[in-house]
Amino acid sequence: MNYKYYTSNNSGQDDYGLKYIDEFGYGKICKNYKIEFPPQHQDTQPGMEYLMTPRPIFNNPYYRYSGKLLGKVAILTGGDSGIGRAVAVGFAKEGASIVIAYYNEHEDAKQTKKFIEGLGGKCILISGDVKDRDFCNKIVDETINKFGKLDILVNNAGVQYQQKSLLDITEEQFDLTIKTNVYGMFYLTKSALKYMKPGASIINVTSITTFKGEPELIDYVTSKGAIVGFTRSLATNLASKNIRVNAISPGVFWTPLQPACWEAEKIPTLGSDAPMGRAGHPYEIAPLFIYLASDDSSYVTGQVMHVNGGEFKG
Repeated sequence: MNYKYYTSNNSGQDDYGLKYIDEFGYGKICKNYKIEFPPQHQDTQPGMEYLMTPRPIFNNPYYRYSGKLLGKVAILTGGDSGIGRAVAVGFAKEGASIVIAYYNEHEDAKQTKKFIEGLGGKCILISGDVKDRDFCNKIVDETINKFGKLDILVNNAGVQYQQKSLLDITEEQFDLTIKTNVYGMFYLTKSALKYMKPGASIINVTSITTFKGEPELIDYVTSKGAIVGFTRSLATNLASKNIRVNAISPGVFWTPLQPACWEAEKIPTLGSDAPMGRAGHPYEIAPLFIYLASDDSSYVTGQVMHVNGGEFKG
């Protein structure tokens, strides 16, 4: 057989170590797993989808939409790519007008907007940094100015940085991770609540790592744990106003965050530990966001819902 070898630079101390891919596209450590993603790395956060190989699958052409979000207005942070893009497209199919707030992934954002408009949907783009309270206020102000209302908020934007040890995490990195993943959610939700009415829905994105732990993502896991606490507490606080707050906890999904975080040698094994033996694609999680955004989930609040191919049973 013809084997292609990949060797990590850490003496095989982790789950990806030394591996090879055979001529049929299967890799081996202690079990077979299908290789879908070749080694790749991006030096920017949170990553660019248009540079990924292969591109994540964000659209399910067989999805049957039924107007579940007709007339609603949704803000999605990080809606330019990855899970955010799939959710934006799903919301648009169900009739929502979309506001995508993103950092600097201009090419991805333009592609997402073009796709949504190709469906006949409405989409506006707002570029900036969610760590900035004024930018979060701007997102809401522009949404109200354009559409006159706000029904759905998806706090999806985030960053994650791989570090082998706590000693490698600088105060600057810790500050950046917490402010992006937690402060951004806090600022935007606080601004949005001034306009959200009974029946509105807030959806936060946490992570499987909150419940399993991840030794090389300590600051990221800390931030995602804070999101769970924020979700449960805010849900209780807003229940009497009939504003629902829930969280979704993805497992390993093929999004720009993966090559932007992990060293290239880890990429081929993403998701191989899950019982389903693979990473998910963004389109496979988008329907859960639609459920939580719609009246179908009118009696659901304060929940954390897991989508991870069976890797964690929540």
